[in-house]
Amino acid sequence: MRYLPKSPAERQEMLAAIGAKSIEELFSSIPERFRLREPLKIPGPYSEAEVIQYFKERAAENSNGYTSFLGAGVYNHLRSVVTDAIIQRGEFLTSYTPYQAEITQGTLQAIFEFQTLMCQLTGQEVANASMYDGSTATTEAVLMAERLTGVGACWWRGPCIRNTATC
Repeated sequence: MRYLPKSPAERQEMLAAIGAKSIEELFSSIPERFRLREPLKIPGPYSEAEVIQYFKERAAENSNGYTSFLGAGVYNHLRSVVTDAIIQRGEFLTSYTPYQAEITQGTLQAIFEFQTLMCQLTGQEVANASMYDGSTATTEAVLMAERLTGVGACWWRGPCIRNTATC
Protein backbone atom coordinates (compact mmCIF):
# COMPACT_ATOMS: atom_id res chain seq x y z
CA MET A 1 0.00 0.00 0.00
CA ARG A 2 1.14 3.50 -0.68
CA TYR A 3 2.05 6.06 1.99
CA LEU A 4 -0.74 8.63 2.22
CA PRO A 5 0.31 11.77 4.10
CA LYS A 6 -2.27 13.39 6.35
CA SER A 7 -3.47 16.94 5.82
CA PRO A 8 -3.66 19.38 8.76
CA ALA A 9 -7.47 18.93 8.77
CA GLU A 10 -7.12 15.14 8.92
CA ARG A 11 -4.64 15.43 11.79
CA GLN A 12 -7.09 17.62 13.73
CA GLU A 13 -9.86 15.11 13.04
CA MET A 14 -7.69 12.25 14.39
CA LEU A 15 -6.76 14.27 17.49
CA ALA A 16 -10.44 15.08 18.10
CA ALA A 17 -11.32 11.38 17.77
CA ILE A 18 -8.99 10.52 20.68
CA GLY A 19 -9.92 13.59 22.72
CA ALA A 20 -6.67 15.55 22.29
CA LYS A 21 -6.50 19.19 21.25
CA SER A 22 -2.93 19.17 19.92
CA ILE A 23 0.07 16.97 19.21
CA GLU A 24 1.70 18.49 22.31
CA GLU A 25 -1.26 17.34 24.44
CA LEU A 26 -1.06 13.89 22.84
CA PHE A 27 2.47 13.48 24.18
CA SER A 28 1.89 15.20 27.54
CA SER A 29 2.32 11.92 29.43
CA ILE A 30 6.01 11.85 28.41
CA PRO A 31 8.09 13.62 31.09
CA GLU A 32 9.60 16.91 29.93
CA ARG A 33 13.19 15.72 30.46
CA PHE A 34 12.70 13.00 27.81
CA ARG A 35 11.30 15.29 25.12
CA LEU A 36 13.48 16.51 22.29
CA ARG A 37 13.38 20.30 22.18
CA GLU A 38 16.19 21.07 19.74
CA PRO A 39 16.92 19.72 16.28
CA LEU A 40 18.89 16.49 16.07
CA LYS A 41 22.54 16.98 15.22
CA ILE A 42 22.46 15.17 11.91
CA PRO A 43 23.85 16.24 8.56
CA GLY A 44 21.65 17.21 5.66
CA PRO A 45 19.31 17.85 4.07
CA TYR A 46 20.20 15.50 1.24
CA SER A 47 18.54 14.79 -2.07
CA GLU A 48 16.98 11.38 -2.65
CA ALA A 49 19.94 10.38 -4.87
CA GLU A 50 22.44 11.40 -2.16
CA VAL A 51 20.61 9.36 0.49
CA ILE A 52 20.54 6.31 -1.78
CA GLN A 53 24.26 6.73 -2.51
CA TYR A 54 25.03 7.01 1.22
CA PHE A 55 23.25 3.74 1.99
CA LYS A 56 24.86 2.01 -1.00
CA GLU A 57 28.26 3.00 0.39
CA ARG A 58 27.35 1.71 3.88
CA ALA A 59 26.03 -1.53 2.34
CA ALA A 60 29.25 -1.93 0.34
CA GLU A 61 31.21 -1.74 3.59
CA ASN A 62 29.25 -4.76 4.85
CA SER A 63 29.27 -6.81 1.65
CA ASN A 64 32.89 -6.61 0.57
CA GLY A 65 33.77 -9.77 -1.35
CA TYR A 66 30.18 -10.88 -2.02
CA THR A 67 28.38 -10.86 -5.36
CA SER A 68 24.65 -10.26 -5.59
CA PHE A 69 22.69 -12.06 -8.28
CA LEU A 70 19.40 -10.40 -7.35
CA GLY A 71 17.82 -7.85 -9.66
CA ALA A 72 17.46 -9.85 -12.86
CA GLY A 73 20.14 -7.79 -14.59
CA VAL A 74 18.62 -4.42 -13.67
CA TYR A 75 21.33 -2.59 -11.74
CA ASN A 76 22.68 0.87 -11.05
CA HIS A 77 19.69 2.99 -11.87
CA LEU A 78 17.83 5.62 -9.88
CA ARG A 79 14.07 5.27 -9.69
CA SER A 80 12.56 8.12 -7.69
CA VAL A 81 10.10 7.26 -4.94
CA VAL A 82 7.49 9.52 -6.54
CA THR A 83 7.44 7.40 -9.71
CA ASP A 84 4.60 5.16 -8.47
CA ALA A 85 2.44 8.14 -7.57
CA ILE A 86 3.00 9.76 -10.95
CA ILE A 87 2.53 6.75 -13.22
CA GLN A 88 -0.67 5.72 -11.49
CA ARG A 89 -2.42 9.00 -12.27
CA GLY A 90 -5.35 8.59 -14.63
CA GLU A 91 -3.82 10.57 -17.46
CA PHE A 92 -0.94 8.07 -17.69
CA LEU A 93 -3.23 5.06 -17.98
CA THR A 94 -5.17 3.97 -21.04
CA SER A 95 -8.49 2.20 -21.28
CA TYR A 96 -7.36 -0.63 -23.54
CA THR A 97 -7.02 -3.08 -20.65
CA PRO A 98 -8.24 -3.01 -17.06
CA TYR A 99 -5.04 -4.27 -15.52
CA GLN A 100 -2.41 -2.13 -17.29
CA ALA A 101 0.03 -4.76 -18.49
CA GLU A 102 3.08 -2.48 -18.32
CA ILE A 103 2.51 -1.57 -14.69
CA THR A 104 1.44 -5.10 -13.79
CA GLN A 105 4.65 -6.54 -15.26
CA GLY A 106 6.72 -4.46 -12.83
CA THR A 107 4.49 -5.58 -9.96
CA LEU A 108 4.89 -9.22 -11.00
CA GLN A 109 8.67 -8.86 -11.12
CA ALA A 110 8.71 -7.32 -7.64
CA ILE A 111 6.47 -10.11 -6.29
CA PHE A 112 8.65 -12.78 -7.91
CA GLU A 113 11.84 -11.31 -6.47
CA PHE A 114 10.26 -10.95 -3.02
CA GLN A 115 9.06 -14.58 -3.07
CA THR A 116 12.51 -15.72 -4.20
CA LEU A 117 14.17 -13.78 -1.39
CA MET A 118 11.76 -15.21 1.19
CA CYS A 119 12.53 -18.76 -0.01
CA GLN A 120 16.26 -18.05 0.23
CA LEU A 121 15.97 -16.55 3.72
CA THR A 122 13.66 -19.20 5.17
CA GLY A 123 14.78 -22.28 3.24
CA GLN A 124 11.21 -22.98 2.18
CA GLU A 125 10.46 -24.40 -1.25
CA VAL A 126 7.68 -21.91 -1.95
CA ALA A 127 6.53 -18.50 -0.71
CA ASN A 128 3.28 -16.75 -1.58
CA ALA A 129 3.18 -13.02 -2.14
CA SER A 130 0.82 -12.91 -5.08
CA MET A 131 -1.56 -10.18 -3.97
CA TYR A 132 -1.47 -7.24 -6.36
CA ASP A 133 -2.81 -4.65 -3.96
CA GLY A 134 -4.10 -3.97 -0.48
CA SER A 135 -7.75 -4.51 -1.37
CA THR A 136 -7.06 -7.95 -2.86
CA ALA A 137 -4.91 -8.94 0.11
CA THR A 138 -7.54 -7.69 2.56
CA THR A 139 -10.31 -9.64 0.84
CA GLU A 140 -8.13 -12.77 0.79
CA ALA A 141 -7.36 -12.35 4.51
CA VAL A 142 -11.07 -12.00 5.36
CA LEU A 143 -11.97 -15.09 3.31
CA MET A 144 -9.18 -17.08 4.97
CA ALA A 145 -10.29 -15.97 8.45
CA GLU A 146 -13.87 -16.96 7.68
CA ARG A 147 -12.75 -20.36 6.38
CA LEU A 148 -10.48 -21.08 9.36
CA THR A 149 -12.86 -19.87 12.08
CA GLY A 150 -16.09 -21.09 10.53
CA VAL A 151 -17.62 -17.66 11.13
CA GLY A 152 -19.43 -16.47 8.03
CA ALA A 153 -19.21 -12.74 8.72
CA CYS A 154 -16.62 -10.01 8.92
CA TRP A 155 -16.77 -6.91 11.12
CA TRP A 156 -14.58 -4.01 10.07
CA ARG A 157 -13.98 -1.53 12.88
CA GLY A 158 -13.06 2.01 11.99
CA PRO A 159 -11.90 3.65 8.80
CA CYS A 160 -9.46 2.15 6.36
CA ILE A 161 -7.48 3.39 3.40
CA ARG A 162 -9.83 3.94 0.46
CA ASN A 163 -7.85 1.54 -1.76
CA THR A 164 -8.33 -1.24 0.80
CA ALA A 165 -12.07 -0.92 1.40
CA THR A 166 -13.58 -3.58 -0.82
CA CYS A 167 -15.77 -5.59 1.52
